[in-house]
Amino acid sequence: MNDEIRKLYHLTEKCSLCPRKCGVNRLKGEKGACQIGNVLKTASINLHYGEEPPVSGETGSGTVFFTGCNMSCVFCQNYPISQLCNGNEISAEQLADKMIELQNKGANNINLVTPTHVYAQAAESIFIARQKGLKIPVLSNCGGYESVEVLELMENFIDIYMPDMKYSSNENAKKYSKINNYVEHNRAAIKEMFRQKGTLCFDKNDMAKKGILIRHLVLPNGIAGSKETFHFVASEISPDTYMSVMAQYHTANKSSQYEELNRKVTQEEYGKVLEDFDAAGLYNGWLQEL
Repeated sequence: MNDEIRKLYHLTEKCSLCPRKCGVNRLKGEKGACQIGNVLKTASINLHYGEEPPVSGETGSGTVFFTGCNMSCVFCQNYPISQLCNGNEISAEQLADKMIELQNKGANNINLVTPTHVYAQAAESIFIARQKGLKIPVLSNCGGYESVEVLELMENFIDIYMPDMKYSSNENAKKYSKINNYVEHNRAAIKEMFRQKGTLCFDKNDMAKKGILIRHLVLPNGIAGSKETFHFVASEISPDTYMSVMAQYHTANKSSQYEELNRKVTQEEYGKVLEDFDAAGLYNGWLQEL
């Protein structure tokens, strides 16, 4: 175990792996907002073909869906995993073996889905897997509510960051995801991810090998603050940044309890978002069809 992994585990002793800083001793099994103590749980480990083209490719992305989450989005489409905590216990050694299996099956990468609250175990698994021959890129597919201190410790374990930028309003983040100061933490995290890995770059087969790919889910009634997000990315990260603008929102989990979220995005709303994307000067990425 190297120094970064030791430091990550130390941060879970009075947990501050994410900006919530719950302060519970997860090494002793105490649970904070993410509902995960000292036992790593996964809901599925499989090849996945529905990610962005340079992530899935033809042979799939080796996705590891972690149980639990440091956010509590009322519209989460994976809430049985993230909030109901369905999943199976797995050790870091076992997860490392699964990563090797995915590589042997032709996975283009190891795609860690919602890893923020389990970065310590994830880093240990990556460390072990690399000793066993893991060579494909490792991707952090996260909600974007990250600690810069923790991201610095993850720098040598992650090749590609695929964070969400969910909101441009802390008020909306608090109301719909139950977190504080999302915008400041999210934007600081995006800057750190870009410092580490830079603009997304590709191998000879057009598969992502290093960099940052930002995801942005368009929400009804402008709740996501898309225009402000695009302006931030273009002006404070880089206009060359690759973004995935997603139109797949539908009511799920508790979102039907909120009138403003209880419908799909309209064609007019989505068209305006795409106009804002262009107006910000962004041009790289993928614009999902409504």
